[in-house]
Amino acid sequence: MNRLRIGLVGTGPWASATYAPALARHPGVELGGIWGRRPEAAAELADAHGTRAFSDVDALFGASDAVAFAVPPDVQAPLAARAAAAGCHLLLDKPVATTVEGARELAAAVERAAMASVVFFTLRFAAVTSAWVTEQAAAGGWFTGRADWYGAFYAPDGDAPYSSPWRATRGGLWDVGPHALSMLLPVLGDVTAVTAATGPRDTVHLILRHSGGASSTAALSLTAPAKCAGLTVELRGEGGTVVMPAWEETGDAIRTAVDELVACASSGRAHPCDVRFGLRVTEILAQAEESLTAT
Repeated sequence: MNRLRIGLVGTGPWASATYAPALARHPGVELGGIWGRRPEAAAELADAHGTRAFSDVDALFGASDAVAFAVPPDVQAPLAARAAAAGCHLLLDKPVATTVEGARELAAAVERAAMASVVFFTLRFAAVTSAWVTEQAAAGGWFTGRADWYGAFYAPDGDAPYSSPWRATRGGLWDVGPHALSMLLPVLGDVTAVTAATGPRDTVHLILRHSGGASSTAALSLTAPAKCAGLTVELRGEGGTVVMPAWEETGDAIRTAVDELVACASSGRAHPCDVRFGLRVTEILAQAEESLTAT
């Protein structure tokens, strides 16, 4: 079987450190080309990985079976809709958009084109954490949960290897909020009500009610002091209390996401973390943002 030709949109730190190396090394796909808003950066990244730089994004779509996106969410959404219309499967970054309208338009474009889509919620593709979610969803009987993600990207003593203007502007709610929801929803059910409150700097606290009857909380920040940064997912229920195992980025998650996009493109099956799930995450975060505005 011919390898899937995947184009890459983006040339920033996330594209150069994660997406481009993973696609170039993956035995099941071919990195068919790169497009970026900075042509010189696209040329440099393409040269480093033995592929070509495209000056026109639609030409990249036309030469690709699938496209991976490593650009800000509200740049991603309209470009990904165009890629789907051009017949490309999609490997999307989270959030798929920071407006409900943008996310809905993208989801509708993917549905019209009948393309496969996978949204890269990191913990849902890392081996240890994805297996943990599957196990807890099967166990059931949960009473409450919490997902706390304290990042230190923009703390005075922090390190920001993947810093970008959109992260600095939209803060923890939109950058790490999708990660928290991606872990809570498959275990506790869809969110039926959300309340949000601000904490120090960009920190946001969420209180969520779920369709399964459980409640949960989330603490989200990119500006926590470096010494207290970290993430915790905890569930409490009939069987006791369980905590998500420690996780460390090793590159396995992005490789698995590519594997699963290839499988979905081949089989036609929908992925649990597809664009429709990405849309739901955007809807919940937008509702949280409205809650903050109302207070």
